[in-house]
Amino acid sequence: MDNNSIKYDAIFLDRDGTLNPDPGYISSVKDFSFYPFTISALQKLSSLTNHLCIVTNQSGVSRGLIKKNELEKIHSYLIESLENENISISGLYVCIDLPGSNSKRRKPSPGMFIEAAENLSLSLDRCLMIGDSVHDILAGNRLNMETMLVLTGLGHKTVKNYSSEINATFIVKDLMKGAEMLLELQNK
Repeated sequence: MDNNSIKYDAIFLDRDGTLNPDPGYISSVKDFSFYPFTISALQKLSSLTNHLCIVTNQSGVSRGLIKKNELEKIHSYLIESLENENISISGLYVCIDLPGSNSKRRKPSPGMFIEAAENLSLSLDRCLMIGDSVHDILAGNRLNMETMLVLTGLGHKTVKNYSSEINATFIVKDLMKGAEMLLELQNK
């Protein structure tokens, strides 16, 4: 890849509500589907980084709503589907801890990001976090990343209910609009 096109050490992506519709706890691969624009958007984002990473809170496992082996099947399907479209995911980081558990990994805590930084030799302040929830944006803000709030999933509620708490670098309709905007900014 041409290093002149590399803008970010890594682009971190939330899963539910960002890459795929979020109907609640997705407990089976048959209930998982990408947004129609996800593949194209990720292909565009790939040109801005060498590392796409997924960081996802999945407390449904600890709540007994998702079996761990089913979550692994969903993630295998997700990775394989992207690889079939020539999209490489450098890491998929999952936290199954419950909210309020003082977890060091559960977003907005930095654990999954620090793990990725160590695994991939990243400077977190040269990364971008994209997600639909206040926890996604707060995690990025706390690590001095640029942040992008997508208005899919919980995005509309997030912008309405937490506007005083979040300081997103970018607010966009969806992942595709975000990818197009970043490419446009890159080409100026």
